[in-house]
Amino acid sequence: MVSPSASDLTFGRTAPSICVRDIHVAHDFYSRILGFGKVFENGDPVGFMVLKKDQAEIHLSRKSDHKASTVNVMHMFVNDAAALYAICEAEGVRIVKKLMNKEYGQRAFVFADLDGNRIDVGERLS
Repeated sequence: MVSPSASDLTFGRTAPSICVRDIHVAHDFYSRILGFGKVFENGDPVGFMVLKKDQAEIHLSRKSDHKASTVNVMHMFVNDAAALYAICEAEGVRIVKKLMNKEYGQRAFVFADLDGNRIDVGERLS
């Protein structure tokens, strides 16, 4: 019998898990500003929530003593980074890195959610 290897496997979608201090406040942020909808929650009080928009999913986990990292916790690809940048600016979202065309073929910026989690946004340039 041949042992299985990772090259024999097909991987499905992946979704980042983001820690937040208040899961309901985070849900409001991601739904109101980015348009994500809740598709699942678990716990009483709620400690885990799945948000979805189009093909993207975010898994929120409640962690009352969460401290934000100085690295990006999620990379989000969109069809119009400039439009999302304008929405973030209009909503007063903290921009960590301004919108720029990058040498690696993306228009990109970084914002922070209300818990300080850094989200890298990119749009592939033709």
